Amino acid sequence: MGNTAKIISMSMQKGGVGKTTSAVNLSAALAEKGKKVLLIDIDPQGNATTGFGLDKITIEDERETTYSVLLGDCSIGEAIIKDVIPNVSVIPSNINLSAAEIELSRFEEREFILSKELEYVKDDYDFIIIDCPPSLNTLTLNALCAAQSVLIPLQCEYLALEGLSDIIQTINLVRENLNPNLDLEGIFMTMYDSRTSLSVQVTENVRETFPDKTYKTVIPRNVRLSEAPSFGMPITKYDPKSAGAEAYRNLAEELLQK
Repeated sequence: MGNTAKIISMSMQKGGVGKTTSAVNLSAALAEKGKKVLLIDIDPQGNATTGFGLDKITIEDERETTYSVLLGDCSIGEAIIKDVIPNVSVIPSNINLSAAEIELSRFEEREFILSKELEYVKDDYDFIIIDCPPSLNTLTLNALCAAQSVLIPLQCEYLALEGLSDIIQTINLVRENLNPNLDLEGIFMTMYDSRTSLSVQVTENVRETFPDKTYKTVIPRNVRLSEAPSFGMPITKYDPKSAGAEAYRNLAEELLQK
C-alpha cells in the first residue's frame, strides 16, 4: 500500500446490523496486523467512541469531536485521539452531532467538509474507517463523499436484502452526483447462525447476487462480541480467542488481500 490511506465508509441504512461493532473490531483487527487506522465516529449515538472505552461525557467538556470538525471549530488533527489502542486513533462523536444536520444546512458544499479535512491526515494512516449513522443524511453523505469505498455489514435476516438494495441505490446516486470514485468495497454477513436455515439462505442469496463482492468471512452471533462494548474494548482485546475475534481477523485479512 502507498503512503495514503484507504478510506472506507461502514454504512447501512438500517440499525442493528452490527455496523458499529464491525467498524470497531475491524479497526482493531487491522491494527493487530500492523496497519495504522483512524476510526471516525460520525454517528451521533457515539457507540464507536465508547466501543474503545472513550467517555462521551468528558469528551463533550474536554475534547474536540466530529461535530467540531464538521462545523469548522477545530482542525481534524485537533480532534484525533491518538492510539486508543496501539495503531488505532479515533475521532470521537457524541449527541451534539445530531444538531449538525440543521447547522450544516447553511454551509456551501456541506457534503464535502469531511473529504476536504481528510486531505490533511490521510497520509498518516493505512486505513481510515468511517462509522456512519443508520440513516441517509448530511452526516452519511459526508462519509460517502470522503470515502473511496463502502463496506456493508448485512444481518442474516429476511429484511436485510431490502436494506441492501437501499444502500446500493444510495451508492449509485452518490457516485452519479457527488463522488464519482465511490466503489462498493464488499458485503459481509453479520449475526450469522449456521443452525438457522434463514442465515444460510440469506447468505447464499447475497453471494449469488454479488458473487465478486461478498466476503467469505461471516461474523457469527457471539455473546462475547455483544459483551465487549460494555467493557469499552474491541473483541480482540476483550476475548482474543473468541469466535468473534477470529472472524474479524479473517475479515481484516480478506480486506487486505483484496
